[in-house]
Amino acid sequence: MEFDKAEFARLLNLAKGTRSINKFGMDSGVDPGYISRLLRCLIENPPSALIIKKLAEKAHNDIAPETLMIAAGYIEDGASSLTDKKDKPLSEYESLFFYELDKLSEEDKKKALEHVRYLRYLAEQQK
Repeated sequence: MEFDKAEFARLLNLAKGTRSINKFGMDSGVDPGYISRLLRCLIENPPSALIIKKLAEKAHNDIAPETLMIAAGYIEDGASSLTDKKDKPLSEYESLFFYELDKLSEEDKKKALEHVRYLRYLAEQQK
């Protein structure tokens, strides 16, 4: 999975709807300059899960957070719920994640955990 800048920009433009970038930024609480750079595919790394959540909460055209997460490369297209019975509970994934990635800085671990928690939120919303 990788960040598909063009697809993310396309979806973000749909999420913006007919609003200006400034209005979408004010509505979502995301810097309009950052939104503009995402729309122009000038950002190399995907936005954080928190930014995606903010954008999706104010999205027009029924753009779901999951759709943005797929384009950002955080989840696979067609992936089943994170709490699927054949999978481990998410809390086990969190501990495995940090066990396997113990070489990350504390700041990077906090960012990663933020993403995991947001994915848990998405999974709970699907119930």
